[in-house]
Amino acid sequence: MTGKVIVPMFSILMLSACLIGPRRGGGLEVVPILPVVVEIDDDNYYAQGGYHYFYTGDRWYYSSSRGGERMELPRSHWPREVRRHGRDRH
Repeated sequence: MTGKVIVPMFSILMLSACLIGPRRGGGLEVVPILPVVVEIDDDNYYAQGGYHYFYTGDRWYYSSSRGGERMELPRSHWPREVRRHGRDRH
């Protein structure tokens, strides 16, 4: 009985830090959520957890490879702050 309650609660807590999205070719994949502060490179890319995130037009996209097909990241999973790598932070 206890396992029937603990397993779903644990799953909810663990998945709250991830995004589940469609996988190319069918199925689903779990994509890590961006941290609160993200520092992007000159090409507007950020890589984390085996995924590549691209920031353009005030929107975030993700892909499993830098040149792969991009999916839009839900606004609830965006970072609060975006910084440019190597530039002054005024």
